[in-house]
Amino acid sequence: MTHQAARPQKSPIADCPAPAKIAEDRHILRVAVTTLGCKVNQCESAWIAEAVTAGGMTVVPFEEEADCYIVNTCTVTQRSDYQSRQLIRRAVRKNPAASIFVTGCYAQRAPADIARIPGVRIIAGNAEKESIPRLIRQMAGTEGPRLLVGNIGKEKRFPRLGATVFPEHTRAFLKIQDGCNAFCSYCIVPSTRGRSRSLPRAEVEERLATLAGDGYREVVLTGIHLGAYGRDLTPSETLSAVLRGCADGRTVERLRLSSIEPREVTDELIALVGSSEVLCRHLHIPLQSGDDGILAAMHRNYDAAFFRDLVLHLQAAIPGLAVGIDVMAGFPGETETAFANTLHLVEAMPVAYLHVFPFSRRPGTPAAGMPGQVPEEEKKRRTQILRHLADEKRRAFATRFIGEPLTVLIEARTDKTTGYPLGFSDNYVTVAVRGGAKANQIVRVMPDSYRIGRLVAEVVPD
Repeated sequence: MTHQAARPQKSPIADCPAPAKIAEDRHILRVAVTTLGCKVNQCESAWIAEAVTAGGMTVVPFEEEADCYIVNTCTVTQRSDYQSRQLIRRAVRKNPAASIFVTGCYAQRAPADIARIPGVRIIAGNAEKESIPRLIRQMAGTEGPRLLVGNIGKEKRFPRLGATVFPEHTRAFLKIQDGCNAFCSYCIVPSTRGRSRSLPRAEVEERLATLAGDGYREVVLTGIHLGAYGRDLTPSETLSAVLRGCADGRTVERLRLSSIEPREVTDELIALVGSSEVLCRHLHIPLQSGDDGILAAMHRNYDAAFFRDLVLHLQAAIPGLAVGIDVMAGFPGETETAFANTLHLVEAMPVAYLHVFPFSRRPGTPAAGMPGQVPEEEKKRRTQILRHLADEKRRAFATRFIGEPLTVLIEARTDKTTGYPLGFSDNYVTVAVRGGAKANQIVRVMPDSYRIGRLVAEVVPD
């Protein structure tokens, strides 16, 4: 049980649909919510769960029988489509009489495919996600499927799905940006999330203060294209300006960025992260490929030399900084030489961890029809090589801090091997902490060993 679970459930931010008006009778519905995909989806699912609770319904685990199941889907890969369909069918089997709501990016991209799954009542696009708590009452027990999927490309409003409760998390997530204007050749996200839209700065600061007041000691700022924050606002804003204001105001003890594009890591941002006691020493920067030809085919706006120099500059400017990267294996036209270029670049860079993905053909993207499609078995082989390298990089980065003090936010989970509480350092190293640390404490620790993907450390007395 986390510290959040003990707090009273509250209504979401005032400009969201009023959940207190959802319940039109005294019957209490059991609602189960499950989520695939990114932190943005997780934020939005947290708001849905909070809103239906405030409306007089009970949120139950997805594995239990419920009157309504909400599946918040992802479509970034073929596997995520498959997993989404699996979850929908699992809900139908659990309770064939339940109302099944499907939303998220797969629902936005392929609503007709989902409509063919027996038992689905509502398919809601990303712009219609806010209406789900109200629709639960209206649609309970009715036949489906009903499609509520608009043209996300024309959406100009920032979706007001601001959760204040994150069950089973000691960190909160605050979505401040949605949509993407980049149109990388492999990516379906602009078609499912629409154009870039931003939460006004005043609302960012207000929601951050609310989360801090609710006891969250770390907040992760999330978005689909976070570095584009504020360009659509009038007057325009920048991510660095918002970060500076939040850090200077010390609204929250720790502030972390979810991901940022290479060209958007500015000198101002580097100086902020390097000097602030609030901003975490952690940047996740997508690489995708270390081959210049593949990067050009992907429509990425940098080359391998730029990325390498950026990582080296960051490490020199911010001691102890964790740089995480995304790497894709098997993009169309990726020869053995091109893959070797990626492998050699990653080997040479002092990165903390890798997220590795095999290329997945997404209907409607330029890459889906490109020549030189890499066979699935070869993509798997290259992915395995990169994931082995990822394990080595994670170990090498973490062990640098043996014998050096770190500050760790303790989570509400324990290490299965040692039984010690687990937490994350400000530079995103997983640490098993002995010495009586409790969930939602930020403690100073001294690491003394590395074991199965994490440091083991002792609490340093004050």
